[in-house]
Amino acid sequence: MEVEASLFKVLADPTRLRLAVLLALRGETCVCILARALREPDFKVSRHLGIMRSAGMVEARREGTWMHYRLSLPRHRLEKCLQECFRNCLADHKTVRADTKRLQKATCAGSVMKTCGPQYRK
Repeated sequence: MEVEASLFKVLADPTRLRLAVLLALRGETCVCILARALREPDFKVSRHLGIMRSAGMVEARREGTWMHYRLSLPRHRLEKCLQECFRNCLADHKTVRADTKRLQKATCAGSVMKTCGPQYRK
């Protein structure tokens, strides 16, 4: 039960839960886009993602100066169920709907779109 308890401890923070849901819905996303979706500073979002990464919940990929995060493949049944819940149960939550709306409109750090990879170019 230690593994399960540590997973729930990570998700007990509202910012980390919101990040997990957004990553479940969108897939790999740049920190700056996630920060704009949550209306939080990049450093705060990076710190929370670092905690999630240490717990094995997310994986990171560097592209230039930017970090892109995605949920890790589920390591056990509980993680698989939680990721499905993020997509199916929490996607309709009022806060998540607002985050998703901002995520869809978000641009990367200023207007330097190329720093976030081709999926963010217009």
